[in-house]
Order: sequence, then C-alpha cells, then structure tokens
Amino acid sequence: QVQLVESGGGLVQAGGSLRLACVASGTIFSINSMGWYRQAPGKQRELVAAISEGGSTNYADSVKGRFTISRDNVKNTIYLQMNSLKPEDTAVYSCKAEDVKRNYYDAARDYWGQGTQVTVSS
Repeated sequence: QVQLVESGGGLVQAGGSLRLACVASGTIFSINSMGWYRQAPGKQRELVAAISEGGSTNYADSVKGRFTISRDNVKNTIYLQMNSLKPEDTAVYSCKAEDVKRNYYDAARDYWGQGTQVTVSS
C-alpha cells in the first residue's frame, strides 16, 4: 500500500509564508507526476502546482510568482513553498501522486493524501 502524508499547514497572516511537505511511503517503484491541489469551502478542488519526475513544473495562474513546487525523488517527497500568502489562498491543500507503480509490472494508480489546512488571515 502507498500512503501520502502532508504536513506544514497552519495559520499565517497575509503576506506571510508557509512550506508544505508531502511524503509518499510504502512499496514504490516509480511515481510519474506529483502535485498540490486545494479546495476552499464551497469551491471546487483546483490544481495549485504539479511537478513531473523529470522536474517540469506547472502552476495555477493565481499562484505564479508566489509559490514554488520542488521534488526529492530519492525521498518520494514534494514541497510547496508559499510566499506572499493572501486570504484567498485559504483552503485544504492535498497532495496527489499520479501513475504510481509498486513494481515494474504493476498497474499504475493515483493516490491522494488526507490534506492539510492552510488559513491566511487578513
């Protein structure tokens, strides 16, 4: 079984910073893309940032220039450095690992973490 565990959420004032981490554990042969999603109350879940195994990144327009995603393939961990936080960044942030294989012959599966709350006060 593969598990994703997020950490680093919390309460911060507008203009502040937080760093989220997501660790994938278990029997893992390979992970394709990993990413951060967020869901605010009453809104649909949206992609915040994603990073491929090779390090290619993409970001939501709303976070470009403020958030940075990074990845440690040895540790199966991704990070999200969030700077210049705004109240509209308040949401539950969840980590997703795509096309995870537990061995060479395994079928690829996607996994989600439980999420971590980020609250930005004005």
